[in-house]
Amino acid sequence: MSSQYLSKNYVEETKFGFWFLRSHTWQHHVLRVAINDLRGLFSEPLPVAPVLLDAGCGQGKSFKLLQHAFAPKHLIGLDADLHSLELSKAEAARQGLAIELIGSDCATLEVPDESVDILFCHQTFHHLVEQHRALKEFYRVLKPGGYLLFAESTEAYIDTWVIRWLFRHPMHVQKSAEEYLEMLREQGFEFGPQNVSYPYLWWSRSSDFGLLERWGLRNPPPVGQREETLVNCVARKPLVSATA
Repeated sequence: MSSQYLSKNYVEETKFGFWFLRSHTWQHHVLRVAINDLRGLFSEPLPVAPVLLDAGCGQGKSFKLLQHAFAPKHLIGLDADLHSLELSKAEAARQGLAIELIGSDCATLEVPDESVDILFCHQTFHHLVEQHRALKEFYRVLKPGGYLLFAESTEAYIDTWVIRWLFRHPMHVQKSAEEYLEMLREQGFEFGPQNVSYPYLWWSRSSDFGLLERWGLRNPPPVGQREETLVNCVARKPLVSATA
């Protein structure tokens, strides 16, 4: 690949993965579904005209969806891959959107303190080697009362033969849904059960891709009786710091 990465904190994608991130399947069945789900997990009214940061924006396929869902007054796309940022710039131009693009590592965000209302982190975190540093940075750049929209695949999905074959990830940092949620809590983010969902989407089940359920041969096991493959969470930075 010709991509140039600004950081060793991010594991470079395979050629197939890079192609997949600009496919219709990625945009319609992954990004669109996640953004719609996250929008429904807010306990409070959505922020009005927010500053929205897409941390790990990739090739910019989220921009139009985020604009429609949250109507930000300022949309920032951030990625460590310079080639992806070039494609994001072209995507923003095609959509007629004014986007600020930043080449930066998630573990050392080139973003001012308490300057962001919503931080969107979709299927990026499981690529990061220094996850705790990145989460600390997310917390730093969010305004008090700001929201982290966290959507991730879990170890149960990443550590399967088909994903290992087609994609590349730092396997030693992969986590379960509960481990990701505990990491958010330890950082200081606040959320309740109503702010969390466990999508059990067909593409996240590499054993049969949900075919048995789609053919009506079985019902999907309920939450608590299955190994979760995905976790979505709307987590809020407290209005007042616990150390204040």
